[in-house]
Amino acid sequence: MKTHYNLAAAFLVSTMTLAQTAPSKPEAKAKLTPDQVHRSAIVIDTHEDTPQRFLDDHWNLGDPLGDGQVNLDAIHKGNLGASFMSIWVEPTLYKDHFARRTLELIDAVHEQAAKYPDQIKLVTSAEGIEQAHHEHKYAMLMGIEGGHSIEDSLGLLRMYYDLGVRYMTLTWSNSNGWADSSGDDKNASVPHTKEGLSEFGKDVVYEMNRLGMIVDISHVSDKTFYRTLVITRAPVIASHSGARALCDAPRNMTDDMLRAVANYGGGPDSKGGVVMVNFYSAFVSQKYRDAQLVQRDEVKKAEQALKDKFKAEGKEVTYSDISKLDREYADRIPRPPLSDLIDQIDHIAKVAGIDHVGLGSDFDGVDGQLPEGINSAADLPKITEALMARGYSAEDCRKILGGNFLRVFKEVEAVSKQLQAESRPRITVKQPFEKKAK
Repeated sequence: MKTHYNLAAAFLVSTMTLAQTAPSKPEAKAKLTPDQVHRSAIVIDTHEDTPQRFLDDHWNLGDPLGDGQVNLDAIHKGNLGASFMSIWVEPTLYKDHFARRTLELIDAVHEQAAKYPDQIKLVTSAEGIEQAHHEHKYAMLMGIEGGHSIEDSLGLLRMYYDLGVRYMTLTWSNSNGWADSSGDDKNASVPHTKEGLSEFGKDVVYEMNRLGMIVDISHVSDKTFYRTLVITRAPVIASHSGARALCDAPRNMTDDMLRAVANYGGGPDSKGGVVMVNFYSAFVSQKYRDAQLVQRDEVKKAEQALKDKFKAEGKEVTYSDISKLDREYADRIPRPPLSDLIDQIDHIAKVAGIDHVGLGSDFDGVDGQLPEGINSAADLPKITEALMARGYSAEDCRKILGGNFLRVFKEVEAVSKQLQAESRPRITVKQPFEKKAK
């Protein structure tokens, strides 16, 4: 079970003898250790791909870690208070049945919470995260990765919300017809929107605002990013992204984009969104990314050969099968130092502000391709230690570890209440009047 420190114990109380007659001196505040700071925080990770293991490998959070990065033991050791399980549907493997795969992954998350009720609490709100923390339980949440999961249906979007989904990335690495992805926005053979969001895409953003589902701009193209900030009424998050200035990956964000997320001026009383730092080495380190790009063609050929082999044997290849293959190639590249990951957090904090950075590990979705020293959720305290070594205060660390995200989540919920009190037709619904041509 997680250990929660009483902050009062972190202060040294001055003692006076009965013979003293001088006025008492103010109590001296002891310097908290990195471990005390980490244990006093609600640590929140906004992106973990563990549901693939639940569904494809019939694996449970109470099982040994194996090749993964998240299980109950690692959660407790790392004081991980809450995380979003990624509901991600690989668009090629599950073409024509995105919704079915989405629902199966959601069900797998619900099943895990039901198996460990004494340790896990499935929650759907900021208050739920805080309540689970008070109960010394791990708060499990869900976020959809890739708008293709809604199959162009606002009805499905609402159903997913009712089942507990609380954020959605507008795209994954594939454009979906109503929002463009950074993964294929340079590919002329892929249809793209004119402005970054189609009219239906604007409806999706508005409906997410109305429901109280956080709009996630990780994976989207730059054009879609800026159009989304124009449309949204609530602050946004990047659930697992990084700084392009340090690693020139299209998935990462420019300094102008980092500032735009922070300076979002929506309501109610928005203090801006948050960029959650991805731990994936190819988004953290330029050196690692360059080495990976050299491998890319060879890896693609190996993946296709594996798919062909399964097909010839009458079997269906899973994401886990491909992931194991990818890891074999990833292990050939030296891991970047932990300092590269801290550089990412530090850069975003300096460019966007300390109130606009958090953690979005991508655990169980990066095939072991993590910086040195980060092997599982159990290693999260090392991040706090490294931040404090660079001069970050206890308050700053608590913001980065989860406080910033909690603030955004509460603002999104407040915007939802405001919008639900309004009555406004969707953008794609014919308005009650039409402008006459002059």
